Amino acid sequence: MRLFDLKGRVALITGGNGGIGLAFGRGMAEAGAAIMVAGRNTEKNAAAVAELKGLGADADSVVVDVSDEASCKAMVAQTVERFGGLDILVNNAGTAVRKQPQDISLEEWRLVIDTNLTSAFVCSQAAYPEMKKAGGGKIINIGSMMSLFGAAFSSPYASSKGGIVQLTKSLACAWAPDNIQCNAVLPGWIDTELTRQAREQVPGLHERVLSRSPTGRWGDPDDHCGTAVFLASKASDFVTGASIPVDGGYSVFI
Repeated sequence: MRLFDLKGRVALITGGNGGIGLAFGRGMAEAGAAIMVAGRNTEKNAAAVAELKGLGADADSVVVDVSDEASCKAMVAQTVERFGGLDILVNNAGTAVRKQPQDISLEEWRLVIDTNLTSAFVCSQAAYPEMKKAGGGKIINIGSMMSLFGAAFSSPYASSKGGIVQLTKSLACAWAPDNIQCNAVLPGWIDTELTRQAREQVPGLHERVLSRSPTGRWGDPDDHCGTAVFLASKASDFVTGASIPVDGGYSVFI
């Protein structure tokens, strides 16, 4: 199992204090990685760090505003100062506005695009010099099944997540000579705080998800732990530019 061993590796996870981001942290922590949790909420950050330390990980947190370039650069610098390097970046921070397209303001559009897509570019750009200096690294971008198809109630979100797939491909091509692999994970309907809000805002969503999912259930954040370890480890050294659905078959069911 040495291919999946993350001992001595340092992972930085934006939005790592809950949901899918924290699940990524749990998976990597159990494989031996040190984890830097990045998020806006200091209390949630502290709780996530305590949980990861309970798994035996060296973990810490940093407060970040992923919509601010200077804050993203400071986040990377603090990670390197705390752990001595940066090997794995997970661009997980995200938000959504659920309205019909005609009802979305430009401010709301920009909020979602900046949080979900622009931040992934800025954080990756900030991490690149450290990974290049170390001789390689792993960037894992969190897309969505809406990277593959649209949703009437979430056009900014779907647009941002479609952009994540193309950004992933571009970074994979550009940084392959530096031994940096960049891949995307496309979660389906996962039971998180964000999707609980969606169930409240979109009538009939819960029933539609269950009826379309071959697995017959909503996903659990920990369904991503194995994918996280694979994409962060040597096991995926020849995998780059890929987008991997983790959706219980939702995106392929007809």
